[in-house]
Order: sequence, then structure tokens, then C-alpha cells
Amino acid sequence: MTLYFGTYTRRVSEGIYVADFNAETGELSNRRLVVAEPNPTYLALSADQFLYSVGTKGNQGGIAAFSPDLDLINHVVADGAPHCYVSVDEERQLVYGANYHKGQVLVYKRLENGGLELADSQQHEGSGPHENQASPHVHFADLTPDKYLVTCDLGTDQVITYTVSDQGKLGPLARYQATPGAGPRHIVFHPTAKIAYLICELNSTIEVLIYDGLGEFELMQTITTLPSDYTGFNGTAAIRISQDGKFLYSSNRGHHSIAIYKVLGDASLELVDIVPSLGKTPRDFILSPDNRFLIVAHQDSDNISVFGRDEETGKLTNLSSDFIVPEAVCITFA
Repeated sequence: MTLYFGTYTRRVSEGIYVADFNAETGELSNRRLVVAEPNPTYLALSADQFLYSVGTKGNQGGIAAFSPDLDLINHVVADGAPHCYVSVDEERQLVYGANYHKGQVLVYKRLENGGLELADSQQHEGSGPHENQASPHVHFADLTPDKYLVTCDLGTDQVITYTVSDQGKLGPLARYQATPGAGPRHIVFHPTAKIAYLICELNSTIEVLIYDGLGEFELMQTITTLPSDYTGFNGTAAIRISQDGKFLYSSNRGHHSIAIYKVLGDASLELVDIVPSLGKTPRDFILSPDNRFLIVAHQDSDNISVFGRDEETGKLTNLSSDFIVPEAVCITFA
């Protein structure tokens, strides 16, 4: 199996890397650079293996499209900072982008050659009480199970859902207001229950939300991602749920750890354990397709940790932490 790594290129990284993953043992090997691109910090692969990446061209930022052979097709960029999140809508043949610095959500139409053209964008407005919330900061744009577009705005403490036309036009649908100063970052949905889990970067919590299937959310529970005695800096990053819906995982940058939760009968969360990620700044992590392994990328220590996962308890056992991918901040399986 092949793992793709998006990175920052601030120190030693040169772009997008891949590595081989042994699905039987969890071993990583054969790291290689496949795309030279400035700061390709988030990646998304289509079903037909076109790669879409946060992209930069000159002083402009946006999104880049690559063929299955990893040849550049095109950049779609505009003045200012590049995006921070990219996702693919297979049904409508669209690609979504979230721009943190501009506070925008963008929609691109996939062309016949796999390249992209801008179809629509929405500018968010507002701010929040935290020092990092002076303006909107859209950090996530992806689909709900019922194919609405859901966005997380760290700057305004809002989760905003949109309708999406087949041509990629957005229509505002609903708005959820998270805890003031929480900083919503990413959201995942339970595989069977009408529940979503919103990870909040600024106050290190997960908000468990009842989802009505029509774009509306309602708060059910708030749970911390940190030990009760930890008082240092922290910012949460990634959140993943197991395929069976029984366990949820989140990463802590600052505490440098992975929090493990059991999903209870009503889909609320119970903290099981918080384990060291064995690196510095665990920006992203992913579960292997069979959910037997959890792989963590560290932005500041350049190492990848692989954990075995107990499917009955959800607990993690470290298998390795010495595979090097420089400045890795995104992981995805081909």
C-alpha cells in the first residue's frame, strides 16, 4: 500500500512524499519525493487517482491538480495565502478548498483532464474572543453523509453548512455556533448514528453534536482532549473515528499525544487513554484501511509513528517511531 505525505517546505522538505506501507506488519519503507511543490500541506486523492494539493504559484495561493502519474495539470490560484484543506466530491465531480487566512470556502469543477477551474466561493465574516480569532479562518470544507458541504470556521466559532448544486454553486443552509473561543477545526461523522464530532483547536475540546441530517447541529456533550493536570500550551489537530463507530481519536500539538475515546451507546464519548505520540507536533494521523494501525505524522520532529490498534479496547501500542518524513502535516492512503 502507498501512503502520501503533505508537508511544509520551510526547512528541509521539498514537497509531496510517498512511502510503502506493509498492511500486515505496519512497517513503513521506501520514502521518496514525488512532487516538488511549495508547502503542499493538505492532500486529497480522487477515486481515479488524481491528486489535489494545497498549491502555490509565485506569490499566489490556492490548489494544484496532478495526474495519476503525478504530472502537474494546473494551478488555480489567487493573490494571498494558499488553502489549508482540500477534499473531493466524487458524485458531483467537484473539489473543495478551505482558506484559513482569507476566511473563504471555495468550489472547483473537475475538468475532463482532471484539472480544475473555480466554480464558486463564499467569504465568511466575523470574529471571536480568542487572540487567534480576529477574522474568519475556514479550516475545513468537506461533505456531510447526506452530501451537504460542511465548513469549520476557527475564527468565528461556527460550523456552516451549504447546499451544493451539480455545477458547484453554494447556498448557505445552516449555522452552528460553537463555544466562544473554542476554534472549530475539523469534524467527523459517526458511521451510523446521526452524530458528529467537532474538534476545537483553541480550547482543546471535542464537541459531540446531534446532526439532524438537514445541515443543522445541536450540542450534546463537550469533552477535553487533555489530562486534567496539564497546563501548558496545546492546540488540537486531527480527529478520526473507527469504521465500526466504537472509538474516536484526536491529536494534541503541545501535549504531543493522541487521545482515545470510547463511543458509548448514545454516541457520547468516554475518555479511554491519552498516549504520547512519540514525536513533536502530531499535526495529522490516519487509520489504516483495515483499522488495525494508526499512523501519526509529526510536523516538528519529522518522524512518523506507527501504532497497532486493539479493536476491542481501542488502545494503541507503538510499533515504530523512527521513519523520517520531513515537516509532514498530512497523511492519506492512495
